Amino acid sequence: MGSPTELSVDVLIVGAGPTGLFAAYYAGFRGLSMAIVDSLPEAGGQVTAMYPEKMIYDVGGFPAVRGRDLIKGLVEQAGQWNPSYLLGRKAETLTSTDSGLTMTLDGGEVVHAGAVLVTAGIGEFTPRPLPAGDGWLGRGLVHFVPALDVHAGQDVVVVGGGDSAFDWVLALQPIASSVALVHRRAKFRAAESIVRQASEGGARIITDAEVTALRSGDDDRLAEVELQLKGGEQVVLPAQAVVAALGFTADLGPIENWGLEIDHRAIAVDSTMATARDRVYAAGDVAAYPGKVKLIATGFGEAATAINNIAVALDPKAHLFPGHSSNAE
Repeated sequence: MGSPTELSVDVLIVGAGPTGLFAAYYAGFRGLSMAIVDSLPEAGGQVTAMYPEKMIYDVGGFPAVRGRDLIKGLVEQAGQWNPSYLLGRKAETLTSTDSGLTMTLDGGEVVHAGAVLVTAGIGEFTPRPLPAGDGWLGRGLVHFVPALDVHAGQDVVVVGGGDSAFDWVLALQPIASSVALVHRRAKFRAAESIVRQASEGGARIITDAEVTALRSGDDDRLAEVELQLKGGEQVVLPAQAVVAALGFTADLGPIENWGLEIDHRAIAVDSTMATARDRVYAAGDVAAYPGKVKLIATGFGEAATAINNIAVALDPKAHLFPGHSSNAE
């Protein structure tokens, strides 16, 4: 939804991934108004951008849930409290005021908030480029696969050797005409079990190979991929799509200038999820403390802890523990 030039809320959530979405639900449950800002154009954070079709097995209550379905459920859960979404916008500056905090966004919007909860995950992430793929984005080269059916009946080449590369291979095998994986080394970073599963599923796996060129057919769309093997031999594969799953670089961007204690792209928090700056909290993968385990499930608990403590910070008369949602009428 569009955003006003100026907005006032109780809690501004920076990051629309799973932790941020659950925090929005919980803020509404505590009677707080909220807005969510994210540099990505859609809610869901890394899950939506990188593995919407991947099955997730370690979220409580779901033996297995597809990434996009988990996000859909979280958006619906938060939606009952009508959060304001400020998507496709970057949080820039954060200043303290007598009544709380004021944040400016890169589009010029100003958000006044009683507290800020940073749920930015790994921060802004940028896919590592495929050198031979320069100029091919949108013409057959992709970094992520938002919708599998786009590749139905295609010859697909996946480039990379990590878990995400093999996740795409496994997801695409049932619908693509053929799937090949190309890796520049002989060894993979991915788990041995997933490599074996891909191979047994019929994927052609080519190691010690570099992608040297992408070539188009008569319609200017991608038609084939040229590889050079370690010994100098050249191989040409048919391909209407190339998935460059080469990892990504990430940084916290302007968040690093907000006066927080940051180490290795993570924000130090205490047991209330409070940061070094008054009324600024953090939860999810971006939050750091001794013994931290980075899981979506962990982020959900941290979001609830943060919001409950924010509720007390905004209103000292409020109870830290609100009771169970199952008791609410």
